[in-house]
Amino acid sequence: MNKYIVIVALALTTVAFGQKKEIKKAEKALTGSNYSEALEFLNQAEGLLAGADAGLVNQFYLAKSEALLGAGEDVADNKLNMAINALKTAQGRTLNSEEQVRYDRIIGTVKGVFVSKAIEAQNTQNYQKAAQLLADGYKLSATDTSFLYYAAGNLVNGGFFDQALVYYNQLLDMGYTGVRQEYYASSKENGESVLFGSKEERDAAVRFGLYVDSVDSTTASVESDLLQKVTLIYINKGMDDEAVALMKRARAANPEDTNLMRSEADLAYKMGDMVKYSSVMQEVIQTDPNNPELYYNLGVSAMQMGNNEDAKTYYGKALELEPEYAYAQINMASIILQGEGALVEEMNNLGTSRADNLRYDALKEERRGMYREALPYLEAASVTVPENVEVLRTLMNLYSQLGMNTQYKAAKAKIETMSGN
Repeated sequence: MNKYIVIVALALTTVAFGQKKEIKKAEKALTGSNYSEALEFLNQAEGLLAGADAGLVNQFYLAKSEALLGAGEDVADNKLNMAINALKTAQGRTLNSEEQVRYDRIIGTVKGVFVSKAIEAQNTQNYQKAAQLLADGYKLSATDTSFLYYAAGNLVNGGFFDQALVYYNQLLDMGYTGVRQEYYASSKENGESVLFGSKEERDAAVRFGLYVDSVDSTTASVESDLLQKVTLIYINKGMDDEAVALMKRARAANPEDTNLMRSEADLAYKMGDMVKYSSVMQEVIQTDPNNPELYYNLGVSAMQMGNNEDAKTYYGKALELEPEYAYAQINMASIILQGEGALVEEMNNLGTSRADNLRYDALKEERRGMYREALPYLEAASVTVPENVEVLRTLMNLYSQLGMNTQYKAAKAKIETMSGN
């Protein structure tokens, strides 16, 4: 009986020794970036894991995930899935501090693989796949909420609004803003600025003398973009009340946020509420009074509401700030010429009496005055956007009506050249 016990003990000792030997070989292969060789050793050790001590099992699963991931480049989907399964097994066990550091480092590699694969999918417009990869990355490390944000963005690009809304609402519920600290240092070797995964990692690299010039920076908030995306989805789904309520909540929480002001203005515009749009845009202008685009946008909304005099004022201000603002030039001319239709209609309805003839001449001169007023804006636009054929055609007609034959011929010749005639 004692002899049997000794034999069993020797057998167990041999198995344990075999486990350690193969895992040690695998670790050595990993150090030399020989990932396929490391996998072979680990496959041999896997069949001997039963009854192994906890530390050896932890080491096995961590080493296996590293071997499957390799350098983190061009990782096959099946290897990625096996690596994740190995990590999940390790995560479910009790890891000591050293093992936890290794686990966190491997998770960083996995996240990098997810991002690379997601970018590849985006580049082929496979937005659903990109979203799934990023969502999987979030599930693996729930602290990386940006993965969920970009997953939702891909779903929007692909037109999968329902699932995007689920993700966005998750982000809103957790108060996601996208603001985070980033830690940089410059390489001593080439001076290139490098982003590190954590402050500790960056500081350690600086202490070792490999990097210099530490810089901490804070990323910009994406809260307004997130809210805008959600409101657009609500509008797309016909959920206007939800869109308005969300924007109202956001503005109440961040009344001075200019990006949110613009988002609210965009929402009002898309819903056709030009009065609200103009009101909010006035708020926006107070924050950026020298921005010609804001005045131009107010001009457009005023035109749509039929407030042409206000529109002219806004376009005039835009041109004062940016004299070569082509769209403002064109729209200013368009407003001026809008009254032509009513003049022509009245002229056509006049009779042949002396009074009617006098009225006709007055209207004709008023029409010519309208042309003369619009002319400088169109001439300026023809210089700012010389390829715009419609501007040239309108100019040609005005020159013809005003008897400006030289200019008429030049505009006509230019149009013919552009048309290839």
